[in-house]
Amino acid sequence: MIITGKEIKKQVEQGRIHISPFIEEHLNPNSYNYRLHEDLLEIQDFPIDPKAEPNFHKIKIGEDGYILQPGKLYLGSTVEKIGSDYYVTSLIGRSSVGRLGLFLQITADLGHLGAKHRWTLELKVVQPLVVYPQMKIGQVSFWTVEGVPNNLYNGKYAKYSEAHCSELRQEFCN
Repeated sequence: MIITGKEIKKQVEQGRIHISPFIEEHLNPNSYNYRLHEDLLEIQDFPIDPKAEPNFHKIKIGEDGYILQPGKLYLGSTVEKIGSDYYVTSLIGRSSVGRLGLFLQITADLGHLGAKHRWTLELKVVQPLVVYPQMKIGQVSFWTVEGVPNNLYNGKYAKYSEAHCSELRQEFCN
C-alpha cells in the first residue's frame, strides 16, 4: 500500500524514511518530488555492449542548463539522499517533465529496503530538451511491505551516491 504525503512527512520526522535534504513544499498527495543533481554521464558507446567497460562523457550542468539529445543515454542522480529500512521506494518521472518528452526511470524504478543514497537516474529524450541543476524532475513514493524482509539491501550499487554505469558486465565475467 502506498503511503500519503502527510505520512511521508511524519515518517521522515520519526526517522523511518530518509530524505535529505527534505523540503516540505516538495510533498505531493502520495509522493515526494526529487531534484536532478548537476552531474550527468553521457554514455558514448554505440551499440552499448553489456560485456564491455562503458565509455562515457562527464557533464556538469551549468546555470544555463544542458541540452539532452535524442538517441543518447544519460545517467544522472537525485540531489536528495532517499531511502528507508521500513518502506520500499519507487522512483518515477514527473508527468509535467514527461509531457516535454523526457523518459525517466522507465526500467529501474524500484528501490530496496535499506538502500539510502542519491539514486542513479536513467534519462532519454524524444526531442532536444534543456535540463537544469536542481530542477524537480521526478517523484518518489513509499510502499509498505508485507512479511518479514530477508535482509536490508547491501548490493553492488549501495556504495554509490552519484550517477553510476551498469555493472552488468561483471555478471557475464563471473
